[in-house]
Amino acid sequence: MRAWLRRVGCAAWGDPVVRTGRGVTAAAAGGPGQTVRVPYSALSHLDCPRCAARHDADRVQGTCSCGSPLLARYDLQRVAARAGPRDIAGRPPDLWRYHELLPVREPGHVVSLGEGMTPLLPMPRLGRALGVNRLLMKDEGLIPTGTFKARGAAVGVSRAAELGVTGIAMPTNGNAGAAWSVYAARAGLRSLIVMPAAAPEITHAECVAAGAELYLVDGLIGDAGKLAAGALAQRPGYQDVSTLREPYRIEGKKTMGLEIAEQLGWRAPDVILYPTGGGVGIIGTYKALLELRELGWIAGELPRLVAVQATGCAPIVTAFEAGSDTSTPWPDPHTVAFGLTVPKPLGDFLILGALYATNGTAIAVGDDALLADQREVARLEGSLICPEGAACFTAVRRLRASGWLSGSEEVVVLNTGTGLKYPPAVPAGPPVLSASGSVPAPVASAVNDVGVVAKMDPRGGCRADPRQ
Repeated sequence: MRAWLRRVGCAAWGDPVVRTGRGVTAAAAGGPGQTVRVPYSALSHLDCPRCAARHDADRVQGTCSCGSPLLARYDLQRVAARAGPRDIAGRPPDLWRYHELLPVREPGHVVSLGEGMTPLLPMPRLGRALGVNRLLMKDEGLIPTGTFKARGAAVGVSRAAELGVTGIAMPTNGNAGAAWSVYAARAGLRSLIVMPAAAPEITHAECVAAGAELYLVDGLIGDAGKLAAGALAQRPGYQDVSTLREPYRIEGKKTMGLEIAEQLGWRAPDVILYPTGGGVGIIGTYKALLELRELGWIAGELPRLVAVQATGCAPIVTAFEAGSDTSTPWPDPHTVAFGLTVPKPLGDFLILGALYATNGTAIAVGDDALLADQREVARLEGSLICPEGAACFTAVRRLRASGWLSGSEEVVVLNTGTGLKYPPAVPAGPPVLSASGSVPAPVASAVNDVGVVAKMDPRGGCRADPRQ
C-alpha cells in the first residue's frame, strides 16, 4: 500500500521546454544544441463521429449537418515526433501543458485563470471502508470557479476568441454558465446565460458578478436551451456554446484524462468513475486515453469507464442496460445532484460507445445514498465534495458489493466540484449556546480499522453506525 501511495504522485521527467512565440523550443526533441520549431497546436481538422464528414477547424463550427457533435483531430504523428512526456514535465502545471493536443493555435490567444493539474488524492480510509484499497479521487473542486466546468470554458472561450467570436450564449444547469461567463469576461467577450431557476444560487451570483446577461427559466435545461437558441438571432457575433454544440469544450474536459495518466507516471488506472449528465467529461476522458495510446505515451488496456447517474434522471443507465446505442428522454427528471439533470444528452451515443468499448458499465444511485456518502467522504477524508462526485462513491460502494469491482483494482473517482457550491446539501443546524453557558460534554466516537464509525456508549462498549 505505501509503495502504491508513493507512485500516484506526479512523475518527474526532467528536460524542460519553454514557450517561444509561435512554437516551442524543445531541447529534448531537437537534441543537444538544436532548436526545433513546434507549432503550439497540432490541430488538423474536425470530423463527425457519426457520418465521418470532415470540417474546417479554422471556422466557427457547431454540429455536423447530420446533427452530431464534432470532434477535434490532431496530427498525432507530428506530436509524437516533436514532443513527449519529458517535454511536458517541464511546463507550467496547468492544462495548457498539453497544448499540442489542444485547439488554440497561438499561445497569445490562451485565456487562463490557472486551471488544471488538480490533485489525484489517495483515499485510504474511505477505500478501506468501501473495500477498495487503491481508491483515488481526482479533485476538481480546487479549480477556478470551483468545478471542472472551468476546463471546458478555458479552452472553449480561448478558441472562440481566436476565431473572432464576440459573445457566447448557452443554457446551463448552473456551473457551466458560471464558468463560461467568468472566462468570457477574462477574454473580453459578452455572455448570455439561461439557467433553470432551481440551479444553485451561487451560480447566479457568479454570472452576475462576471457581467453576464443572465436569465432564469421556470423549467429544465432543455427549456433554457430553447430560449438561448432563440436569442442568438438578435445577437450577431455570438456563438452557441451549448453542451456539444461547439467542438472545443470536450478538448478542455479531456485534460482530466491526460492529467490522470501523467500523475500515475504515464499509465492508466483500472477503472474511472464519472458523474454523467451531458457526458462531456467521460467523452473527453475516453478521447484523451485513445490519443495517448496512439502517441505511445500509455500502453495496455484502457480503464473500464463507469457512467454514474441519479435514479431520478438515468437515461444513459437505461440505454446501457438495454444494449442501446442512444438514449430516450427521461420523464420528470429530478435529483439533488443538479448537474446530473440532463434528460437526453446530445452525445449519448458517444457516452455509450465509450462504455461498451472499455467493458465499462452505467449505474444509477439514489439521492439519500449519495448525500450520506457526501458526508462520509468529508468525515473520513476531510473533503467536502459536490453531490455529483458523491454519487460516484456510492457507485463504488454498490459495484464492490455486487462483485463488479473485486477490490484489487486501482479506481479513480472524478469529483467534479466543491461541495461549497451546494450549501443546502449539508444542513448544519448546530446548537446555539448562551454566552454565559458552557459547551456540553463530548459524545465520543471512533473510527475502527476499516473506517466504520463506532458511537461510544457511555455505559461501555460501542455500536456501529447503521449507515454502514
